[in-house]
Amino acid sequence: MNWEVVIGLETHAQLATHSKIFSGSSTAFGAAPNVQANAVDLALPGVLPVLNRAAVTCAIRFGLATGAHIAESSVFARKNYFYPDLPKGYQISQYEIPVVSGGVLTIRTESGEKTIRLTRAHLEEDAGKSLHEDFHGLSGIDLNRAGTPLLEIVSEPDMRSPAEAVAYARMLHRLVTWIGICDGNMQEGSFRCDANVSIRPQGQEAFGTRCEIKNLNSFRFLEKAMHYEIQRQIELVESGGVVIQETRLYDPERDETRPMRSKEDAQDYRYFPDPDLLPLHITADWVEQVRAQMPELPEAMQQRFVNDLGLSAYDAGVLTGSRATAQYFLQLLPLVEDDAKLCANWVTGELSAALHRDGVTEESSRISPQQLGGLLKRVKDGTISSKMAKELFEALWTDGGDADTLIESRGLRQISDAGALEDIVGALMAEHPAQVAEYRAGKEKVFGFFVGRAMKASGGRANPEQLNAVLKRKLAG
Repeated sequence: MNWEVVIGLETHAQLATHSKIFSGSSTAFGAAPNVQANAVDLALPGVLPVLNRAAVTCAIRFGLATGAHIAESSVFARKNYFYPDLPKGYQISQYEIPVVSGGVLTIRTESGEKTIRLTRAHLEEDAGKSLHEDFHGLSGIDLNRAGTPLLEIVSEPDMRSPAEAVAYARMLHRLVTWIGICDGNMQEGSFRCDANVSIRPQGQEAFGTRCEIKNLNSFRFLEKAMHYEIQRQIELVESGGVVIQETRLYDPERDETRPMRSKEDAQDYRYFPDPDLLPLHITADWVEQVRAQMPELPEAMQQRFVNDLGLSAYDAGVLTGSRATAQYFLQLLPLVEDDAKLCANWVTGELSAALHRDGVTEESSRISPQQLGGLLKRVKDGTISSKMAKELFEALWTDGGDADTLIESRGLRQISDAGALEDIVGALMAEHPAQVAEYRAGKEKVFGFFVGRAMKASGGRANPEQLNAVLKRKLAG
């Protein structure tokens, strides 16, 4: 039987606020266990939550970026369930009326662009964290994350393959980091995906029974987990079994998903409006204030790079892969006489390779746009060759400084003087008359022999274009 895969993602993006969603506790990562959990986070008797305005602003930014509806009035609810790292016995979330509903995200697939519909994005608090290592059969509870602000972004089940789902997750990750509402650090849990996976016979409209794979914190694990789950469900159904609606965990060491618990439906959580929180009202003025502070979105910038700067769609796509890359490029561009292609080549080439090699981002780059701009100006004016520039790039990355100083101290200034080049070529022709005769007899491959000898004689500093021109003129006789 031919099966169709149906995938929807629920993504938890930790919002980039300094304090938690309902308390003043810090959200900084890496503190000792339980030092960032105050009386509100611990749900001690008599405490009341107070909504963090910055978290709401983040939700508005997301709604504007995705063309979604931003509710004038939304409600917080209590989602009731028991878990050891949930101090209150319920999670404050949104259910019937989320702050953001609808919206779309466009992904790129092998067959072209595809629009993924968004169901909703709602504000909620995170739970704490259960620690199972080094406790000798026990579990530790760290409540530092309890109350951390999250935006849960729910897609429609519009994806039909793990590749599409990963493309969506990557595009969503780019967007939330681009607009500054999430740092996107998957290792620290700032961006986590739950994948709802089901199968159905080709042509069937009704959805199959779905399983939810929880807390996938890397794109690679997300893809591997979905591939395994799809194959598991197909083999189960084809052998006469039935898929059970349940929550599953992915074990990357065994590359398999395992049952965690039966999948709850909404009624199992006994949602009801939180009596300690008033409805959230968002005015039109507030939305317009946020709109005025929105950055240019990546798709618009990518198109501008193509239309206004003449870059290829590929180069423009790479440069807008992250806001940090785009900002570096935009700072570099005016320093090199707006030579977009030259700047793009170096940002996506040498700079990208160095950043990847050392595991750092553009914000932490050891070469600033100003330093790289100084280097590329000397490529443009013929002071150094592209080959020399790559050597100097590594020196700048390792030792710092500026291009002009390194060029002078290392004697790398290109020989562009026609007279000096003619002297080098004349000496070579006198030294190798047989090769001169061969070239003039029609053996054009001999030209490479003279180029190599001339570059060696100049210490690699001869301007390649001018050298070629002098050689052609002199060898022609």
